[in-house]
Amino acid sequence: MTTKTHVKLDTSFKKEVYEGLTAFPKYLSSKYFYDKAGDKLFQDIMAMPEYYLTDCEYEILKTHTQPIAEYFRGNENGFDFIELGAGDGKKTKILLKYLSENKFNFIYKPIDISQNAIDSLYKKLKKELPNVEVDAEKGEYFEVLKRLKEYNSRKKVIMVLGSNIGNLLHPRAIDFLSKLKDTMQKGDMLFMGFDQKKDPQTILNAYNDNAGITAAFNKNILTRINRELDADFEVGKFKHWETYNPETGTAKSFLVATKKMEVTIKQFGLTIDFKPWETIHTEISQKYTDNVVNWLANEAGLKIETSFTDSKGYYKNYVFKRKNV
Repeated sequence: MTTKTHVKLDTSFKKEVYEGLTAFPKYLSSKYFYDKAGDKLFQDIMAMPEYYLTDCEYEILKTHTQPIAEYFRGNENGFDFIELGAGDGKKTKILLKYLSENKFNFIYKPIDISQNAIDSLYKKLKKELPNVEVDAEKGEYFEVLKRLKEYNSRKKVIMVLGSNIGNLLHPRAIDFLSKLKDTMQKGDMLFMGFDQKKDPQTILNAYNDNAGITAAFNKNILTRINRELDADFEVGKFKHWETYNPETGTAKSFLVATKKMEVTIKQFGLTIDFKPWETIHTEISQKYTDNVVNWLANEAGLKIETSFTDSKGYYKNYVFKRKNV
C-alpha cells in the first residue's frame, strides 16, 4: 500500500514524479529521461541501426537543404530561428551551415530541457560555425511558448525535429500545436518532423533494441529519482517493455516491476508499493499519416504548406503556416 505525506513540491520534476508514482496506473514523463547520462544514452540510440528516425530526417535535411532554407528566408529584417528540443544539433547543423554560408540574416535560438545538452551544443557551434549567432536557453516547451509571443519584430521560424510531437497523444498534440499557432503571426512558419506509419516490426525494433540501450534510457529516470530525490529503486528489478498498436499508430514504453517491492522516496517521506508485474508507463511515440497530420493541423488552426520525405517514405517534415491571417 502506497503511503502519502504532505510534501513540498517546489520543482516540476518533484511535482510530476510525485503525481505519477501515486497515480493508478503509475506513470512518469519521458522528458525526465534526460540528464548528462540520459543525453549520452539518447545519442547512442540515435546511432543504432534500428533507430531509423535520425537517419531518415538527416537524409531529408541533407537532400532538401536549399528548398527548406528558402521557406525559412525572411525579408530584409531576417528571421529568428527557434528550435524546441535542440539536443545535440547534429541534424540542425546541416541547415545552420547552409544558412551561414549563404549569408542568411538570422539568430539561432536552441531550446532544450537539458542544461547539459544546451551547454554542449553552444560550445560546439561556437567552434564549428563561429559566424552563427546563437542565443541558447534551457526550458520546457510549454514554458517557452509563453515567451515566444515576444518574438514579433520579424519573421519567426519554429522548428521541432525528431518527431518530438509523437510524445503527445492527439488531444495534447492539438493543444501544443494550438499554442504554437498562437505565437505565430502572418509570415511565420513551423517546421516539424512526424514519424510515419510503417511495418509494425520496424517500429518495435526501433524502441526495443537487442543491445538494451533504449531500456537503459527508460530506466535512467529511476536512477535520477534515486539520486535527486533520495529514493531506493532497484533499477535492475524493472524490465523495459514496448508495445505498438498499428491501428492507432501508438507505440508505448513501460517499466515493469518483476517482483513485489516497496520503494521509499525520502525527500517525499513516501513509500510506494509495487505488485509483481505492475507497470510504470514512461513514454509514447505516435506514428502518423498525412490525413492525421492534416487533421491535427486543422484542429489547431494551422495549414500544411508543403512536406519533405526520405527515400523510404518512413518520415516526413512538414511546413505549417497559420490559417486565416
